[in-house]
Amino acid sequence: MDCASNAIMGVAVTPGHPSRESVLAALRAAVLCEEPYGPQGGLPEKVRVDRGKDFLSRTVTAAFDVLNVTVEDLPAYTPHLKGTVEGLNRAVESMFLAALPGYVRQPRPGRCRARPKEEMLIDFEDFTARLLAWVSWWNTVHHPDPLGGKTPLEAWEADPSPLREISADELWTFTLEETGRPRVISTRGVRFRSRDYVGAWMTGQSGLRVRVRFMPHHEHRIEVFDDVTGRYLGPAELADAATPEQISAVRTARAARTRRLRQDLKAAQRERYAASTRPGKPQRLGAVTAVEASAELAAVERSDLSRLALPDLIPPAAAPADWRTPPSLAARTRQGPGASPADEAAGGVGEPNGAER
Repeated sequence: MDCASNAIMGVAVTPGHPSRESVLAALRAAVLCEEPYGPQGGLPEKVRVDRGKDFLSRTVTAAFDVLNVTVEDLPAYTPHLKGTVEGLNRAVESMFLAALPGYVRQPRPGRCRARPKEEMLIDFEDFTARLLAWVSWWNTVHHPDPLGGKTPLEAWEADPSPLREISADELWTFTLEETGRPRVISTRGVRFRSRDYVGAWMTGQSGLRVRVRFMPHHEHRIEVFDDVTGRYLGPAELADAATPEQISAVRTARAARTRRLRQDLKAAQRERYAASTRPGKPQRLGAVTAVEASAELAAVERSDLSRLALPDLIPPAAAPADWRTPPSLAARTRQGPGASPADEAAGGVGEPNGAER
């Protein structure tokens, strides 16, 4: 929000808790003057934040630093230092949220605080469309009292201050999170977080040292830059990406596992102890039959994959013949193709050049 004109510069809506990714999305919407944003926009001179972790993350502060924007971290419990935003928050709640179905602070008749059964809630897409329409009404139709009869957009356009504009491509590269170390393009693409990312422009670029930048939480795509010159090379998509059906099945399995874990946690926390009238150790209550105990222990053994590991199933290969190791280690190696029993007895895992520990 612009403090001088009360104009809402950018909006980003998230179904869950906001993060640094949503802050960067709102920042791009606030800075760009082209469609579908604007006409208000441009780089601000100073940004004031209220000590939120998402606003003060390393990625967001680095983006502000590159764009030459001063970030002022306000002290705690000082809402008067950002009264314009606080006023907007109250206006959003009283003028927009209160009229929506499912508003949690809506007064209910009597003591019933639950939502009526006949009340139909709106989905996320409809909510976002209504919120963006309300923002447009606020900027172009609404006449706040401090503006003297002007709309926020009219007050913005009447301000003679020059704008520092930036293109969408440049803003995109500046608001990306960068990894710490350079990487090398191989025949499988760029390795990032134990995954391979490929792009059509990588043909013939094997061995080139590059740096990776990415949008937080958008793991399907990365942006690749030259390590020496910093020149933007192109995007790279996740190789061997799962199909939508596989992703849906994985999320369903994760949700089922989460429910089971929550049930197990609740069951473990339901401990009961006998009341005591004399000093002594606490006595835990809860009787379990032998069949129940055996079934629960069997389920634990089946879920513990470390018990199924067989580290000695395939013994290590024999070392070269000029290596000498203790017989106890040499006996644990398997004979290589074409090696004699004498070579196997002399070989093993040890030190070269006749050294022995």
